[in-house]
Amino acid sequence: MDLKIDSHYITLGDFLKFFGLAATGGEAKMIVKSGGVLVNGEVCMMRGKKLTKGDTVEYDGHTYTIKESK
Repeated sequence: MDLKIDSHYITLGDFLKFFGLAATGGEAKMIVKSGGVLVNGEVCMMRGKKLTKGDTVEYDGHTYTIKESK
């Protein structure tokens, strides 16, 4: 699944909320701190991690790719 963004980046926490994987910022924080989110194939524990074009996020058996909106 692809996510097209208009800005230079989206934070991991906002990404989780955008896709409905987290209802709130607090829930996003808990998901990230649990170690269940992979960014570019590595566990990411930073909710504020900046995701840019080409980055991939894996969570709950799904893979998402950040694309630039044109």
